[in-house]
Amino acid sequence: MQFDHVNVPGGRLRIARFGEGPRIILAAHGITASLMAWRTVAEALPPGWSLVAPDLRGRGHSADASGPYGLPRHADDLDLVADHVGADETSVLTGHSLGAYIAALHGAKRRYARVVLVDGGLPLPMPPGADPDAVQEASLGPAIQRLRQTYPSIEAYLDFFRAHPSFVGHWTSAVEEYVRYDATGEGLDGGAVRSRVREEAVRQDGRWFRVEVEEIAAALEAIESPLSLLRAPRGLLNEEGGLLPEDLTAAWLARLPEMRHELIGDCNHYTILFDPRCAAVVADRLTAEQ
Repeated sequence: MQFDHVNVPGGRLRIARFGEGPRIILAAHGITASLMAWRTVAEALPPGWSLVAPDLRGRGHSADASGPYGLPRHADDLDLVADHVGADETSVLTGHSLGAYIAALHGAKRRYARVVLVDGGLPLPMPPGADPDAVQEASLGPAIQRLRQTYPSIEAYLDFFRAHPSFVGHWTSAVEEYVRYDATGEGLDGGAVRSRVREEAVRQDGRWFRVEVEEIAAALEAIESPLSLLRAPRGLLNEEGGLLPEDLTAAWLARLPEMRHELIGDCNHYTILFDPRCAAVVADRLTAEQ
């Protein structure tokens, strides 16, 4: 893994390149995640491939890249990352969770060998008359609360994640590395440990993708690259049902009949990237010629 940075309006983004192959996968992470979310997938890639992932602005080691946030700005950032690393029409674009929505916006304007949405990317309609902020609080409240918390040590922060329903029974060295990467502060006399993620970035991005469903829909329909959707059958807290409901998925498969779709068995919203078996399936679908 090699780190680099890309200058963007308002600061710079850290990027990591996993592997040394000439074929590039450009990958965007989720709303409170970091580039380290892609490590297990990257390790499962076949020879000849490499995966490039940025820390999105407001996250990880790009936390100081300023707002305003919002998915179009992240999509523009991806354009700069793609130019920096030489991504072209032979490259693959992917995103997980919020990153899938960013990939949809970016992929609507740039041609790739394929675009692969991982457990995200389909517009989630607002309930009639609902307050977007209330809907966001209901869905992201626990994640936002984590960003406000401080912990006395790195171990305490790790323990918080070890107890997370999606990681119980699925703890790996890659998950631990991901959590350590997200932590800032040394604990005890070195100061409290907390997440690097900026709450305002999460709030602005979460509200945008809840409100701007028509813009997301238009982006999906504008993608000219071969398009695939990979879903997990369980959700953010390992609950049955998943992030993308069956009826919503069916409606979009009818609307985009050329979009490939696969439900990857026995994964949740997080382990689809972190569990070695699930990640290997994702890596295969990113690189297999279709």
